[in-house]
Amino acid sequence: MFEKAFRVKSNTVIKGSDRRKLRTDISTAFPSLSPDELSELVPNKDELNVVKVYAHKGDAVTFYVLHKNPIFFLLEKQLYPTVYTLWRYPEMLPALKTWPAVLQKLVGGADLMLPGVVVPSCGLPQVACGDCCAITVVGNRAPVAVGTVTMSSLEMMNSGMKGKGLNVLHTYMDQLWAFGDRSVPPTIATPHETQEALAGGGEGGEEEGTGEEGEQEKGDGIPLPAPEGIGLTDTNSTCPNIQELSLAEGEEEQGDEDKGQGDGDGEKEEEEEEHNSRSPQEQMDELLLQCFFRALKTKVKKSDLPLLTSTFLRNHMVSCCPSGRQLDIKKSSYKKLSKFLQCMQKEHHLVQVKELSKGVESIVEVDWKHPELRSFITTEDCGTADCGPNEGGGGCEVPYHPPEITIMYSVTARLEPLFQDAQKRKGAAVQPAEVRAIITDYVKKNELVDENNKNFVSINPILCDCLLEKSEYQEIEKLKWDDLFTRTLGKMQQCHQLQFPGQPAVVRKGPVEPIDISVASRGSNKKVTVIKNLEVFGLDPSSVSAALQHRVQASAVLHAAPGSKDRVLVQIQGNQVQHVGKLLLDEYHIPRKYIQGLDKAPKPGKKK
Repeated sequence: MFEKAFRVKSNTVIKGSDRRKLRTDISTAFPSLSPDELSELVPNKDELNVVKVYAHKGDAVTFYVLHKNPIFFLLEKQLYPTVYTLWRYPEMLPALKTWPAVLQKLVGGADLMLPGVVVPSCGLPQVACGDCCAITVVGNRAPVAVGTVTMSSLEMMNSGMKGKGLNVLHTYMDQLWAFGDRSVPPTIATPHETQEALAGGGEGGEEEGTGEEGEQEKGDGIPLPAPEGIGLTDTNSTCPNIQELSLAEGEEEQGDEDKGQGDGDGEKEEEEEEHNSRSPQEQMDELLLQCFFRALKTKVKKSDLPLLTSTFLRNHMVSCCPSGRQLDIKKSSYKKLSKFLQCMQKEHHLVQVKELSKGVESIVEVDWKHPELRSFITTEDCGTADCGPNEGGGGCEVPYHPPEITIMYSVTARLEPLFQDAQKRKGAAVQPAEVRAIITDYVKKNELVDENNKNFVSINPILCDCLLEKSEYQEIEKLKWDDLFTRTLGKMQQCHQLQFPGQPAVVRKGPVEPIDISVASRGSNKKVTVIKNLEVFGLDPSSVSAALQHRVQASAVLHAAPGSKDRVLVQIQGNQVQHVGKLLLDEYHIPRKYIQGLDKAPKPGKKK
């Protein structure tokens, strides 16, 4: 149910009366819990949050979050414990046992089939159809999934252990688990039960060979590493040990040269195991630090300073990310670039960051002789960076590629009933062709095509409420197909999707903001050219400013855009609209329709 991202509707602190009601509901649903255990789960003073979300299929779900971990979720008025709760109280629910390899399928959204259930010698736990049940793996009693059984334990045995056994609602490593601290299951080993399962679990199918080799008898817990692509909760920011990181890379390189091939392979395996044992947050902190050092050593020059912090991240650090990995500060312990750079400044004295203009921070100084920076050894090439020369000067820059822009429309609350069959809830972004297909399917499914004229569609109550004005309710009984599609798009909110090469697509509200070029007068009737909205297309204002300075040999400055904290506008002396247009069209390949103000270029023969 939570294998895909969900949308958070609200996140509030629970009220005192609701806290007491929750404790009562938990006690009723799970009578095996003692009063002390109930007090631990729903304490009187600790902050307990109620988070309401919409799952990717549209189901409304409520989470109860304690100490940043979801402990229960409420679905269709029924409470279910999360894996975080079951790791503390593993006896809370009856559990079906399966093989570790099956967990990979469950995480992907599959339900538990009975052929994959391991039947111990003592038999299956006593459950009735619809009961809440947990799933464990051989060798560890820590539950890894929660769901509802589709039949009683007696019916399972009578069926010959065939068919679906449990509808899975929540698993370790899904999005609900990722909403917490992303901890891994504890090892609750039961060797005698494991041996019994291996001896009598003939229903394990193809996984029997793996079990007989005794891999799970050691009770090593879950063999799957935690995924990296899911958001994290806030944690206290701490700076990693930079010296250990740089020395580790240097020692690894030197060790590979000195040692034989066999020893090198063993060391590499140990390093991979150690790397996988770290939490995704620690791995992202390490990647962030590596990209920071590589950017300072291979890209940034003294002549580039002062350098906007946003530019440093976008054009320098991101391009230094190793191939196959993605740098995402939100998944680190810092959450924000400003906090990371503050740590580098205050605790390590590597850089100095100042706010040169209101709301815009820049790196103004780098300690190139810092021992930690000098001792850092780069062991990988910089991602997809192209280290050729460029007009802006200053190190190797990432070649710019314009984003692929797709016009989309988001579903409004009024149109939600029309898109319900297509699983598109309020706020979902849909392409026009998909809108057309959804409306066509809706009309055909409800047999609304006019029998006498196939070009017309009969208006049912839902189409009437969604597409017609109140004054048209009694007047219009049919609409042409084109009019039907036009009215639907007209009732939706326009949005757009930006797809930058090598990055996940981003959907933004409203139409695309074009790059705005304007000519203004300053003191003594001097003309200046002002360029706005470069960031919308992933362009760095400082790089554009440097390129224009090189082209027209005129001074250019950066100013904070009024009313925006993360936008910067470029101002260059004179009417340079023609040069700006050539730069954007010929060098950056921005489509002409997304550039506004090209008509303000000086006419031939007139003084610029």
